[in-house]
Amino acid sequence: MTPDPEQHLSHAPVDSPASGTIPRIALVGVHGFGARHLERLRRLEASGLLTLAAVADPRPPEPGELDPSVAVFATAQELLSAGTAPDVVIIATPIHTHADLAVTAIEAGADVYLEKPAAASMEQYHRIMAAAERTGRAVQVGFQSLGSEALDAIAEAVSSGALGTVRGISATGLWVRDRDYFNRSRWAGKRILDGVDVVDGVITNPLAHAVATALRIGGARGTADVGSVEVDAYRAHDIEGDDTSVVRLRTAAGATIMCALTVCAPEQQEPLVTVHGTEGQAVLSYTTDELELTTAGGTSRTTHSRTDLLENLLDHRRNGTPLLSSLADSGAFMAVLEAVRSAGPVHPISDRHVTWVGTGGAAHPVINGIEDLVLRAARSQSTFSELLVPWARPLPPAGQFAVDGSTVAELRSGAGIRKDASPRPYLHPVTTLSGVRVTDHLPADHVWHLGAGVALQDVNGVNFWGGRTYRRDAAGYVWRDDHGHIRDRETNASPNALTQALEWCGPDGTVLLTEQRNWHFTELDGDSWLLDLNFTLTAAADPVLLGSPGSNGREGGGYGGFFWRLPACTDVRVRTADAEGEDAVHGSTAPWLAWTAQFPDGPATLVFVPDPQEDDPWFVRCSGYPGVGLSLAWDAPVRTTSSAPISRSVSVVVMDGRVDDDGVARLVAGLQAQGAVR
Repeated sequence: MTPDPEQHLSHAPVDSPASGTIPRIALVGVHGFGARHLERLRRLEASGLLTLAAVADPRPPEPGELDPSVAVFATAQELLSAGTAPDVVIIATPIHTHADLAVTAIEAGADVYLEKPAAASMEQYHRIMAAAERTGRAVQVGFQSLGSEALDAIAEAVSSGALGTVRGISATGLWVRDRDYFNRSRWAGKRILDGVDVVDGVITNPLAHAVATALRIGGARGTADVGSVEVDAYRAHDIEGDDTSVVRLRTAAGATIMCALTVCAPEQQEPLVTVHGTEGQAVLSYTTDELELTTAGGTSRTTHSRTDLLENLLDHRRNGTPLLSSLADSGAFMAVLEAVRSAGPVHPISDRHVTWVGTGGAAHPVINGIEDLVLRAARSQSTFSELLVPWARPLPPAGQFAVDGSTVAELRSGAGIRKDASPRPYLHPVTTLSGVRVTDHLPADHVWHLGAGVALQDVNGVNFWGGRTYRRDAAGYVWRDDHGHIRDRETNASPNALTQALEWCGPDGTVLLTEQRNWHFTELDGDSWLLDLNFTLTAAADPVLLGSPGSNGREGGGYGGFFWRLPACTDVRVRTADAEGEDAVHGSTAPWLAWTAQFPDGPATLVFVPDPQEDDPWFVRCSGYPGVGLSLAWDAPVRTTSSAPISRSVSVVVMDGRVDDDGVARLVAGLQAQGAVR
């Protein structure tokens, strides 16, 4: 019969020693992390809390390292069959040996302290659970961070409402591991060794505590707490396992837990677990137990104490104190490990995206831009593949468009975009003919900015822009559960054109608007091409008011309608025919706007030309982030009905290189003379 991993072990004392009896401890594995256990055992023994009775390791300790009273064996089986009768067995051995050793110790009558992860597969986990339930033995899993009292402080902040509604939980880890780390043993970095599952990698070993801590904070303890697990795993090292990965877990209660982890960072940084709330956030450095709590009342920083998990296990034996990291409570983590195990081969990262630092065994890889990518993944709740990282597994677009044989734009459906980013279709990446990328999506600063497309923050009170909503009564931005999404009813595409019939749906699924959106792609010359967009918004039920932060009271915040998010760039020049710079251009009306910059892939110029029959102001951002839009409702809402739809159009010339003002003016005049733009 398959054991139920959700049946927590009893907190009642199990075969507790008589009053005054000191528990006898055996340590299996004295090297590697086992050496830390030896240090702790010496400390606790000196305090009279335990007696180290025996150790087992194929490579024995150095002479004189242990008291002569400590029996030394080559294997755990020899130790347990020699009559040592330990009360507790600590297992600090390779991952793939955990299950057999734990079951052997349990059946010999010992409680077990089992290093993380508990096992190398869910089947092995169930086997240990069955042995523990059958014998009534206690099993503690060595996720030391779960002993931190900071977890109680976070739980209090969440339950009290100080953080508002929890929008998600993220874990970020930026560590460094060199070649010697993965050469330290035969099993290091292996998925399988001699036909046996090992599943060693960044998720399951070096940064496993980040995952386990995020799961605990998110209320995911047992396997029944897990709704789904997605793993996006990669490697820059020459190993089988993963060294750079994303895990996205959705709990049975509907929470999202996002872990973005790497050991290929430029330098070692403190890993963080963050609770993102509508009214604040909690950031825990679990290696130091330091908690930063930001609420409406300000920011506080506190350092919390931590209960030693072995001492907790001994207290459990004496008086039934609940285990802080029980085997049953490791079920959610095992669901993550099982997803890693069953995900198939880890995808290698091409050398062209990696810089090696150092020499010999001390050399370590640095994935280009990994710090920003980890942050973007955590904040946007997106995998590396969904971020369209060049070294990640390709994510097929919903459409692909070419000019003169060169792909210049891809259509994204918006599937996978988090709910509070207002999922919607958009173009990304858009490139010049030479391949310079001129759009961005899911950036860390505003993860709801999605390439080139159409979005509005206020449609009869529904946010189709994403992020916080500007409220006149709050005189600021607030998180609200008011996000809509735009779904595709029908798309017709050809190599250089795209027609979409779209529905703008509120949080409850009600259709507020229908939209006809048309894109067209045309070659101009060898260095440039033309993108035309026109869209018509029609009320599904009269009337519909289209608004913006500007129409709701934020001065200069009239964004909404057509919007183009650019990637980070330098040496930016933004100008119209009679104004230059963000302050001068923002909020103005002009027959064209040019953006020239050095983009990550090279120099490029974009020229935006609106419909001359409309006078929508330009929305421009350079200093905070790079973006250009045409404001449909700059400072007042626009009314639309089923019989009076709203239509807009814009043309964008995408050019390689830096084009001066005279060149832009000649280009626009020539296009107007040809009728290519209005």
